[in-house]
Amino acid sequence: MTDPVCGMPVDPNRAAATIEHEGRTYSFCCDGCRDLFRADPAKYLAAHPAPSARHDSAMPQGRFTCPMHPEVVRDHPGACPICGMALEPVAPSLEVADDPELRDMTRRFWIGLALTAPLLLVAMSGMAPGFGEGHAGPAWLPWIQLALATPVVTWCGRPFFTRGWASIVNRRLNMFTLIALGTGVSFLYSLTVTLFPGLFPATMRDAGGRVPVYFETAAAITVLVLLGQVLELRARRRTGGAIRALLGLQPRTARRLQSDGGEEDIPLESARVGDRLRVRPGEKVPADGIVLEGRSAVDESMLTGEPMPVEKGPQDPLIGGTVNGTGSLVMRAGRVGADTLLAHIVRMVSEAQRSRAPIQRLADVVSSWFVPAVMAVAAAAFLAWLLAGPEPRLAHAVVAAVAVLIIACPCALGLATPISIMVATGRGAIAGVLVRNAAALERLERANTLVVDKTGTLTEGRPRLTDVVAAPGIPEDDVLALAAALEAGSEHPLAAAIVAGARERGIRPAAVSGFESRTGSGVGGTVGGRRVALGNPSMLEREGAAAPPELTRRADELRLEGKTVVFLVRDGRACGLLGVSDPIRSTTPEAIRELRGDGLRILMVTGDSRATAESVARRLGIDDVRAEVAPDRKAEVVRALQSEGRVVAMAGDGVNDAPALAKADVGIAMGTGTDVAIESAAIVLVRGDLRGILRARRLSRAAMRNIRQNLFFAFVYNALGVPIAAGALYPAFGLLLSPMIAGAAMSLSSVMVITNALRLRRARL
Repeated sequence: MTDPVCGMPVDPNRAAATIEHEGRTYSFCCDGCRDLFRADPAKYLAAHPAPSARHDSAMPQGRFTCPMHPEVVRDHPGACPICGMALEPVAPSLEVADDPELRDMTRRFWIGLALTAPLLLVAMSGMAPGFGEGHAGPAWLPWIQLALATPVVTWCGRPFFTRGWASIVNRRLNMFTLIALGTGVSFLYSLTVTLFPGLFPATMRDAGGRVPVYFETAAAITVLVLLGQVLELRARRRTGGAIRALLGLQPRTARRLQSDGGEEDIPLESARVGDRLRVRPGEKVPADGIVLEGRSAVDESMLTGEPMPVEKGPQDPLIGGTVNGTGSLVMRAGRVGADTLLAHIVRMVSEAQRSRAPIQRLADVVSSWFVPAVMAVAAAAFLAWLLAGPEPRLAHAVVAAVAVLIIACPCALGLATPISIMVATGRGAIAGVLVRNAAALERLERANTLVVDKTGTLTEGRPRLTDVVAAPGIPEDDVLALAAALEAGSEHPLAAAIVAGARERGIRPAAVSGFESRTGSGVGGTVGGRRVALGNPSMLEREGAAAPPELTRRADELRLEGKTVVFLVRDGRACGLLGVSDPIRSTTPEAIRELRGDGLRILMVTGDSRATAESVARRLGIDDVRAEVAPDRKAEVVRALQSEGRVVAMAGDGVNDAPALAKADVGIAMGTGTDVAIESAAIVLVRGDLRGILRARRLSRAAMRNIRQNLFFAFVYNALGVPIAAGALYPAFGLLLSPMIAGAAMSLSSVMVITNALRLRRARL
C-alpha cells in the first residue's frame, strides 16, 4: 500500500509516529506525511483539514477508531464502515468515559425486551399450540404479534438495518448484513402473511387453514443481538483497564519548593522543568527527575514489574507515577507532562493496541469471503428445503435460511486477534514490558537466538572510573583533565564515568573545539590548541600513534580484570590510559541461565576489547563472543544469523546498538538506555533488566496461544453452526435449529472471544 498524499509505502504493522504541535499530539502511519508535517505544519493542516485515515494525513489524538480496522479514524463516535462495530476513542482516558453506543444499545435492548416478552408469551400460549412447528393460531393473533414486533424490529433493530445497508453500499459485507437479512426476511415474510394471506398455497397452511408467522422470531433475534452488543461493548471497555491503571498513577498535584523556602501545592500541569519538588512519604512522584535531598525506598513495581522497592538517594533518578516509601525526598523535575516516561508508556501502549499482527491476515482473508459464502449457503438451504423438504416447505425454507444468516457471525473471527493484542500489550505495560507493535509480539515467540550488547545490557550501564595511568613525564591529572574535556560532549556511559571521576577529583574540564565523535572508535577535538583524541586501539591506529610498552602492559592487566580501557592521544602520541569498570548486573547471571534454558542461543556482541568481553562472558557462561565490533558490524552480525535461518532478537541500550536493533527480527531496548535505542526497538524493557526478556517471551507465548484459541473457536463455531442451522441434523435426528437459538449463539460468540482475551490480564509473567 502507498500513501495517496506523498506516495510513500505504508506498513500496516508499523506503530504510528507522533509529533507534538501547539499542545496537540498528531500521529502518522507513514514517514512521508510525518516529514511533510514537520517541515510545514500549517501548510499540511491547511491541505488536510478533516483527515479520515491514518495513512493519508495527520490525526489529532482524541478521535475514534475501530478495534478491528485501525485504518478507520473518525472525529466523532459511530460505526465502522467496514465491519459495523462501534468506534472507540484513539486517545486513552483515565475515566471510563460515557459510551453513547453502549447507552443507546442498552436502551434499545430493554425496550425491545419489554415488548418481546409478551410477544413470546402470546406466541407460545395455548392460543398458538405447537410453537415453532408452523401453527398460526386464531385469525386475530398475527395482528397482535405484528403490533408488538413492529417497534422491536423497526426501532430497536434500526442500527442493524442501517449498518447492514451501509455494508451493501460500501461493498463491505459484514455481520450486520447477515443480521439485517435474517430479521428482515422473518419480519417481511410474516408481514406479507398477515396482510395478504391469500397469496400462499394450501400446502403452507395448518389444520385451521392459517399460514404460520415468525414475528416472535424476528423480535427475539433482535433482542438477543442487542444483548450481545451490550455484553460485547461492556467487555471491550474492560480491555482498556491497563491504560487506565497507568494513567491513574499520575498524581493530580505537586508540592513545589519556593525560592524563599516556602512550599505550595500546585496542579501537576503547572510544574515546570527545573522545579524543586518535595515528595512526602506515601506520595506519588509527580515527574521524572533526580533526587536532590533525602533518602527513601520507592515502589516502581507498577512501571517495572519489580516487586522490591528501590533505594533512592541524592543524584538517583526518579520516575513520575512511582510511589515514595517512608522517607521524604526533594527532587528536581527533569521531564514533566507529556514528556515523562509514564506519558511515553501510555502513548506507546495505545499505539501498540491499534497495530496488527501478521496472524491477523489469515482472519482478514477468511472474513473477506465469509459473508458472501454464508449468503450462498443460506440461499442453497432455502432452495433445498423448498424443493425437497417436508411440508410446509416454504416455512421450513425460511426458518433454515434465517438461521444460517443469523448464526454465522464474522465478528468473532475479526475480533480474535485485535482484542488479544489489546489486552496483552496492556498486561505487558503493567509488567514493565512495552510492546511497540503486535508484529514484534508474534515474532518474539519464534525467536531462537538472542544477541546482547555488554555495556548497559549485561552490565549496570553505570561505570565508574577506577584507574588513570599516565605515560612517563605526564601528570595523571593532565590525562584525566584532557579525557574529561573530550567526554563532556559525549552521551556514552563511559563518558559519564570519566567526567564524574574528574569532578570527584576537583578537576574542571577545559573547553574543546572541533569536537568529533567516531561511533565505536572514540572522540577527538582540539584542547588548548593541541589535537587530542580518546578511544580504543582502533583510534590509536587512526591517529597514527603507538602505545608505549608500559601502557600496553598495564592495559592488558586491566582488561583481564574485566575493565574497559581507553587510550589518550595528544599530538599523535599516546600519553595515558583510563580504566573504567562497569559491574555486571546482579540479576544478569540468573537471567542468562533462564534464557538459555528457554531454548535461546545467546551471543554477546560488543565494541569493547576482546579481553574485557571474554572476562565478562566467562563469568556469565556465554560461549559465543564477538568483541571489538564496530556499530555497523553489529547489524551485519544480526544479518548473518538471519541468513542462517535464525530468528534473531537483539537487546541493547546505546546509540551504537540502534542499527542492530532495527535490523533484528525483534529489537529489545533497555528502558535505561538512550532515546535513539528505544526508538529503534520493537520492545522496551522499562527496568532495563534482562529478566524482562523472559517476561516478554512469556507474554508473547500467552498472547499467541490466546489468539490461536480465539481463531480456533471462531472457525469451529462457524464450521459446526452453519451446517446445523442449514438443517444438516434434520435427516438423522429430525432437528431444525430455531433462528432464536441461532441468534443467541451468534451474540454469545463475540462475548466468548472477548472474555477469553481478558484472561490475559491475569497471565503470569
